Amino acid sequence: MTTPAVHILVIDDESQIRKLLRNTLEAASYKVTLADSAESGVQLAKTSHADAVILDLGLPDADGIEVLKSIRSWAAFPVLILTVRSSEQDIVSALDAGANDYLTKPFRGGELIARLRAALRIYNSTSERASTLTVKSLSIDLDGRIVRKHGELLTLTPTEFSLLALFVRNAGRVLTHKYILQQVWGPAFEGETQYTRVYVGQLRKKLEDDPDHPSLIVTESGIGYRFSVE
Repeated sequence: MTTPAVHILVIDDESQIRKLLRNTLEAASYKVTLADSAESGVQLAKTSHADAVILDLGLPDADGIEVLKSIRSWAAFPVLILTVRSSEQDIVSALDAGANDYLTKPFRGGELIARLRAALRIYNSTSERASTLTVKSLSIDLDGRIVRKHGELLTLTPTEFSLLALFVRNAGRVLTHKYILQQVWGPAFEGETQYTRVYVGQLRKKLEDDPDHPSLIVTESGIGYRFSVE
């Protein structure tokens, strides 16, 4: 029995970009549906049974961030932003609204496909429903609150464990400082970015084989952190 092709919805108002994305994605064996506006994009996101969305921010009838928020109100599948906007504020706003990744135009087809595959793989294997994860030398049991490195039990403080659990449940996704602070410490701490730096540093010392060159908790400069399971 043939496995159905993974279905990607592209929401972009530029006809040349839509054509390029269709060719790039179909060459990688994806099924592609195209939308040229926010309204049609949201409707197709609800009805087309897409497995992931590639979304432009500069749409003619609404800002892409609002489209992203609308999709995130009911769907958890990967959403990759592909846009000409490259400011740190735009990137942070998109990630805070629930984007899984962010690429700027012009883009390289190979990089887009690689990031899309990574987002889909992580979504399928490590979602918020997952309670266990094994990556490199680590074994993490969220329900049992047990973390082992090379088979040895690690002792984490409650805050360290809460931070690690947040990373695990969002593995592969860039988490902004604001989002981390809201989830672990609460909305009143949104501006206290030193909290994330201190506790990420503590986690790295316990989890990483080389804390000075981390491969698990990766810094996204000026934005936040990504828990890498590659």
